[in-house]
Parts: sequence; C-alpha cells; structure tokens
Amino acid sequence: MPLDREQLIAALIKIMGSDGVLHDPYDLMLYEYDGSVERAMPDLVVLPRSTEQVAAAVRLANEAGIPFLPRGAGTGLSGGSIPIRGGMVISMARMNRILSIDPVNMRAVVQAGVVNSDLSQAAAPYGLHYVPDPSSQNACTIGGNVAENSGGPHCLAYGVTLNHVLGVKMVLPDGEIVTLGSAMLDTPGYDLLGLVVGSEGTLGIVTEVTVRLMPLQEDVRTLLAVFNSVEAASRAVSAIIAAGIVPAALEMMDQLALQAIEAYIHVGYPQDAAAVLLVEVEGLSEGLDEQAAQIEAICRAQGARSIRRARTPEERELLWKGRKSAFGAIGRLAKAYITQDGTVPRTRLPQALQEIQEIGRRLGLRILNVFHAGDGNLHPLILFDPSDPDEVARMKQATGELMSVFIKLGGTITGEHGVGLEKNDYMPILFSERELDLMRSLRHIFDPDERCNPGKVLPIGRAMTGEATPLHKSHPRSAA
Repeated sequence: MPLDREQLIAALIKIMGSDGVLHDPYDLMLYEYDGSVERAMPDLVVLPRSTEQVAAAVRLANEAGIPFLPRGAGTGLSGGSIPIRGGMVISMARMNRILSIDPVNMRAVVQAGVVNSDLSQAAAPYGLHYVPDPSSQNACTIGGNVAENSGGPHCLAYGVTLNHVLGVKMVLPDGEIVTLGSAMLDTPGYDLLGLVVGSEGTLGIVTEVTVRLMPLQEDVRTLLAVFNSVEAASRAVSAIIAAGIVPAALEMMDQLALQAIEAYIHVGYPQDAAAVLLVEVEGLSEGLDEQAAQIEAICRAQGARSIRRARTPEERELLWKGRKSAFGAIGRLAKAYITQDGTVPRTRLPQALQEIQEIGRRLGLRILNVFHAGDGNLHPLILFDPSDPDEVARMKQATGELMSVFIKLGGTITGEHGVGLEKNDYMPILFSERELDLMRSLRHIFDPDERCNPGKVLPIGRAMTGEATPLHKSHPRSAA
C-alpha cells in the first residue's frame, strides 16, 4: 500500500525536522507560482539541507506514488517549477553553502541553492568570478541556472552555464545518488553532464555543482549608443560582430523599456530614443580604448545619434543597474506581463523586431524589448491584464505567433529561459514527431514513471493536467 498523506508527512518530518516540511495551505500558496504566469498548488514542500535528505524525500515520494520536482529561487520564466500535478516540491533554499573554492585550479563546489551573485562575491578576493550572470543573479540559484542552462549579458564572449559547469552531484528519480562529470576538463564516455544541464529538472535533482571560475579582467570599457530607430541599432549589432569584435556584452533596449527604466531608477537613459545598445569590452587595459573607439565608429556609421562612454566605475554600475532592473521597472506599467524568450540569427534581428511590433499592433498589446542582442537572444515582454479574459487570450495568441516568428527566421523558442510549461506545446513546431519520440525515450530511461517534474519540456496538450494521485485533489491551472 502506498503511504498516505499523514504517513508521508510524518516520515519526512523525521528526516527534515518539523520546520523542513510545509503542508498547511497558507504555506503552500507561496510555492504555487514562479516568474511565469502559470499557477498550481503543491501538496507539500520539503526543505532539505543535504543530498542525502533530497534522496530520502525522492524515495518517499515514490513510495507515496506522487510526483516531485526541484525548486530554486522561483525566478524561472517558463513555469519550470510549477507543480501542475501537485505532489512534492523539493526546495533548495537551505542548500545554500559554498562547499569549496580552489583558486589555483579556478574551481568551486557549491550546493544547488547558492545564489548566483554570492559565488562571485566569495571568489572575488582570489581575483576570480563566476561568469554566467542572469539579470536575476542577485536572487537566482546555481541549481536553477543549471536546470535552465541560463545565460546573461556577459555570456556573449564566455558562453552560457553549460560552458562553466564541470560536474554535478544529483539524485536520480529512483532516489539513487550519482556524480556526473568531474573536476577534470574532459571525461570519457557519453556526455551525460551535457544532457543534464538544461534538462529543466526532468531527469533528476541536481544538489551540488562543480563550476569553473574565471579571472577578473584587468579593465573594462562600457558604452551606451543611442539610436533613432530599432533597425539601425540592430544593424549596428551585426556590424560590430562582423568587424571581428566580440564584446563581453551587447544588450539592446527599446523606447518603451527605456522610459519604464528611467521612471523607475533615473539612470540617465534617453527618453526619446527608439533604442540603445549597451556595449562592454574587457581585458587588458592596453588596446581597450582602441577597441571602444572602433565600436563607436561602427555605431556612428550605422546611424547612432550619440554615444556615451562610462568614465567611472560608478557610472558603469549605473548603466548596468538600469539594464538589470528592467524587468522590475516594466512591472510598473501593467497589472502583469509575460517575458518571452527566443533566439534568431543576429542578421535577422531587424525583421524579428519588426514582426514583434506588428504582432503587438495587430493584437492591441504593448510589447517591450530588452534583450541580449549580441547573440540574437530576444526577450519580448507582453503587457496584459490577467483579470481580462480577452486580453489573456490575446497574450497567449501573441506568444504562439512569436514562437512561429523565431522559428521562421531560423531561430528557436528559447535562448536561456527554458521550455518548461509555457512553451512545451510549441515544441512540435520546432521538432519532428520522431525527434520528440527520441527525447521521450531518453527521459523514460531516467524517469520511467514520469514523476520527476512531469509536464515540462515535452508537449502535453494545454488541456492536460495529469491524473489524480492519492494526495492530489484539485490543482487547477490558470493564466494568472
């Protein structure tokens, strides 16, 4: 007989302590949402402190016959930590220790709940930092970054999370603990580590991560190029890369985003500009001024009306504060917004942005753009009122049309936010049924009972919510 609810809670309390198991409805409400627009209530939440406790929780969930899923800081933007079939949320919040920093070999071992920016702060006294820097880096966790293969503004030159993870310790869906990868630069056999990074918690629960650290650069130059048209700014992006310059960061913000940010924190962004590029180059001091001058010349040749160079560390910090506060600033413009994420070739950015604007006009929606222009990773933000069913329907229609645009232009439906729950039913646009079947077969090897973060990544159909379990009474999904 499977464990009933009371038996499961009692067994978990013996392992986690009474403060490590949440099961009252009021507490569970805090775990029914993340940074997406979906909601669903878990049956219970556990807060382990070790890999062994995670493994024990997974084994008990299997005994009870319920699904389970990991959760980092809840900053995910594709619904990856939404428990759409109820079950057990395994929160990494208390697994937040930096276990070791090896400055000689430039590595660190951290628990999955370590906040991204905390790792760089801890490594800074050694002249090192952790490169992947999502805009939510002051809140998001390393484990969540691994799940989504997160990027960030400075990943243009250095790569995304996958390029900076050397190994993981993880709990498989049957409760077994395994280690994938190693501290070495390469290991024989199939690349199981590469398979796990970006798997969105569907193949197991990552509990510890060995990451590569990078030296802090000697110097940096940061530029803000102002344009009267989005098309001109997009052309400048391609021209910079075509000139053989790969900046550490190359970001774009459109007019609505600039106005929202400036009203929020007053960083000096131009209110009347159609778009700006925030460009940063770094490395040895010698040659940086010449490289910055090259970028300025390219931007002017592409129609930049003005270019501002940060003259002090404080001015650079302010320019970046605006970019990294964009999502918070935009939250002041509407009751809700959804952040979409797709990638197109850099040369197709002008067409992509034009089609995004047309979708917004046709559907009567405001769509803002703040994104990683250097690698063509677009982040259209659709503003909407969740209490207006018609507007919610138009938002969903816009989302589908955006996905089609990204694919039509030779791109894909995510660059760093993952597929999760919000975009899994667009996967058949991108992949053939045979390709999807291969993915299902692979997942089945790890999780034959489909209990580990079910309903994510692979298409399920929007009407599907899963079968009821002994603990799962009713967990409706909604758009707000």
